[in-house]
Amino acid sequence: MVKILLVEDERVIRAEIRRILTRDGHQVVDVASVPEAERERPESFDLVITDVRLSGETGDVLIERAGQVPVIVMTAYGSVGAAVDAMKRGAVDYLSKPFEPAALSAAVDRVLRHRASNAHNGEGTAGDPYELVATPSSPMQEALRWARKVAPTEATVLILGESGTGKELIARAVHNQSAREGAFVAVNCASIPETLLESELFGHEKGAFTGALCRQEGLVHAAEGGTLFLDEIGEIPQAAQVRLLRMLQQREVRRVGARKAEAVDIRLVAATHRDLPLLVEREEFRADLYFRLKVVEIQLPPLCERGDDILVLAEVFIARATAKLGRPPLDLDEGAVAVMKRYKWPGNVRELQHAIERAVILHESGPITEDLLGLPTSSLPDPITVGPMGEDPSLEGYLRRFVLSHQDELSETELAKRLGISRKTLWERRQRMGIPRRESRPPEQ
Repeated sequence: MVKILLVEDERVIRAEIRRILTRDGHQVVDVASVPEAERERPESFDLVITDVRLSGETGDVLIERAGQVPVIVMTAYGSVGAAVDAMKRGAVDYLSKPFEPAALSAAVDRVLRHRASNAHNGEGTAGDPYELVATPSSPMQEALRWARKVAPTEATVLILGESGTGKELIARAVHNQSAREGAFVAVNCASIPETLLESELFGHEKGAFTGALCRQEGLVHAAEGGTLFLDEIGEIPQAAQVRLLRMLQQREVRRVGARKAEAVDIRLVAATHRDLPLLVEREEFRADLYFRLKVVEIQLPPLCERGDDILVLAEVFIARATAKLGRPPLDLDEGAVAVMKRYKWPGNVRELQHAIERAVILHESGPITEDLLGLPTSSLPDPITVGPMGEDPSLEGYLRRFVLSHQDELSETELAKRLGISRKTLWERRQRMGIPRRESRPPEQ
C-alpha cells in the first residue's frame, strides 16, 4: 500500500483530499503544518502532497526536506507564481485548487507509476510512455503512430478528442520521448477564470492590476526547456490568444503590465474537445492561432469506437485497483462483459476507470458482476454520474454542499476562509455552479 503524507492547513479541504486518497486505496497521514510534517519524516513516505501557502513556514520547503520522495504542490488561483517556483525547486507536479477528484487521482497515479518505473528500470529511464493508451484498436494505433513520429521533433501538436479519451496521456508521452529536459507543465484553460488566465500563463508585473502586489512569473516560465500542455485551448479568451500567438511566432512572452518581452524556450502541445474550425468561423478563435497550433494534428477516438479495447483497458484497471487495495486478482463475469460492450461510455476511458474502481471497492466475492459496475441498464447514459453513496464526489460538489449548508450562519469572507479560497474565487464558483447568494431577508411576496 502506498503511503502518502498530506500537508494542508484548511481542515475541510484536508478531510476531503484524505477521503479521495483513501478511497483510491492509499494510506494517508495528514498534518496541518511543516513542523508537523517534519515530525512524520517526509523522506519515509512514497509521496508528499502539500499546499504551498501554510500557516507559518511555506509548504515548498518540504521539496528539499523530502529528499528523493516526489512532491506534488497545491496552489489556489492567483498563486501560480508559487507553483512555478516550486517546480523549479524540484516539485514533480502541481494542482490548482479547487480541483476534481479525477485530477488528484490522475496526478498521484502518474507520479507513482513514474517512480516505480524508475525503480524497475534504473533512474532516468522509463517503460513505454504509451502504455496506458497502446491498445489493439486500429484508430488508436493510428493516433499512436503519429504521436511517436512527432515526439522527437520540436513541432507544435494539437490533440483532438472527447473528454476522457487520454489527451493528456498522449501529450505526456510526446514530451517523455522528446529531447526536452525541462518540466511538463499541464494547464486546464477551462478551469482558470478568464480574468486570471493571462496572468496565470504569462505572469505579471507589480501594480499591473488591482491585487498585483509583486512581480510574478507565469506557468510558461515553469515550462522553460520543457513542454507546456494547454488542455481545452478552445476556452481561452481573445486577449490570451493574441499573447499565445506571439509566443509561438516570436518565441517570447511579455508579462501583463511589462514593457519588454522575454525569450522563452518551450514546446507547445494543445488539446481540445471542441470544433476549432467552427469556432474560427464564428470568430471566437483566431484563425492564425489555429493554423499555428495544427502543425501536427492527432485525433483520439472515443472509447465506444475502440472495440475490444474496452475489455483490455478494464483488465488493466482491475489489476491496478486490486493492487492498490491489496485484493486478490478479479475477473469480469459474462453479464459484466456484455453490459460493458453495449454501453456507449460518454465519459470514455476515465468513466471506465471509475466504474472498475467502484466495482473493486464494492466487491465481496466471486467475479465482478454487472451490478457492481453501476452502469445504466439502457444504452443511453445517465446525465449525471454519482458516487456509491449517491453524492457528487468532486471537490466542486463538496464546495456546493458546504456553501449551501453554512451560508445562513457564515459570511462570504468566513465561507471563503473555511474553504481555503479567496472571496473572488468563491464568487466565481457561485456563478459557475449557479448558487446565488442567500438574501439577508426573504423578499416581499
